[in-house]
Amino acid sequence: MTDEIIVYSTVWCPDCKRAKKFFADHRVQYKNIDIEQDAKAMAYVEKVNDGLRIIPTIVFPNGDILREPSNADLAKKLDIKTKAEQESYDVIVVGAGPAGLTASFYMAREGIEVLVIEKGSIGGQVGITQTLDNFPGFEDGIKGEDFADRLGKQARRFGVEILEAQEVSGIRKEGMYCLVDTADGSCYSANALLLATGAHYRRMNVPGEDELIGANVHFCATCDGAFYKGKKVLVVGGGSSAFEESLFLTKFADQVDIVTHSPEVRASNILQEKVASMVNISVTVNHTVKEFKGEKRLESVIVEDRATGEIKEWIYDGVFVFIGLTPNSGLVEDMVDTNSYGFICTDHTLQASEQGIFAAGDVRANSTKQAAAATGEGATAALMIRQYLQEVG
Repeated sequence: MTDEIIVYSTVWCPDCKRAKKFFADHRVQYKNIDIEQDAKAMAYVEKVNDGLRIIPTIVFPNGDILREPSNADLAKKLDIKTKAEQESYDVIVVGAGPAGLTASFYMAREGIEVLVIEKGSIGGQVGITQTLDNFPGFEDGIKGEDFADRLGKQARRFGVEILEAQEVSGIRKEGMYCLVDTADGSCYSANALLLATGAHYRRMNVPGEDELIGANVHFCATCDGAFYKGKKVLVVGGGSSAFEESLFLTKFADQVDIVTHSPEVRASNILQEKVASMVNISVTVNHTVKEFKGEKRLESVIVEDRATGEIKEWIYDGVFVFIGLTPNSGLVEDMVDTNSYGFICTDHTLQASEQGIFAAGDVRANSTKQAAAATGEGATAALMIRQYLQEVG
């Protein structure tokens, strides 16, 4: 028996990466043990699997063991609701971040039946943000996880039905109805659809990145920072997110270095001042990451000095990438108008070019990509959708 979830894994196992990402998405605490680095752990895995080295092998506090579980298996084990109670709703909201949840409870409190579908966990990126310092009403700031939990509780209090760990596989129109297909084979219909799917961190698309993602290349300091206690990490990016995450990483890593492609950083002045005050953070500008070297583990980072053309090889234990956002708009990219970056274009009512489909938050073109603004857009979308439902009967 154990008092925590233990994941027995290796750095190269894709199913291990997926399971750990599932736990991270749902903010489930766990202890990871690399069986290639721990002989006792290797022996244990072989013992409980009849001599086989099956990974991931996940042991739960009550003694239950899951071997190579799917996301559906993990959701069931954690009692995460993935199937809706009805087949049709007034409105379906895709995405349970600040925009989607705010819109959902604004509508639900007026008697509109709302289903929210979220492929990860409640809160979206806000849920894995260390601290929100600039959200109105929280003078001392609030942890992203706490803020996300509050939003979820508020939505459920007004009767919003929320599915977590359920991925939308397709969206289509059938006459006046919006149809939403999910990965488990279900199909739900609604009179209106709100896309609040947010955006994800942009990748660098350099050699070695794909192979090392989840091993030593990461996009979430809150999720993976604890793996670098006493180590040296590199943060790629010069914006506020990069500086904010760098400050968080100093809780674990002994040294955090920031590198940015631009000649100047773009982070807010207050974040620049905080970083400058830290003795274990350095900032290098005008350098481009060209390659990550290493097969199963990161061995070095190849960078180019843009001013001189000099190629340098830096040694780090891990890399965290924060170079901007790409919209999660793929589900409707052939249905609605998007801008050159893929963000959904809307009119003043936040309705997209396809009737009955609305967008709010980070996925929408010209949004400010801030949590406070996303909640405002969620409220606006709710009012506009209410008016739309009245018009279409």
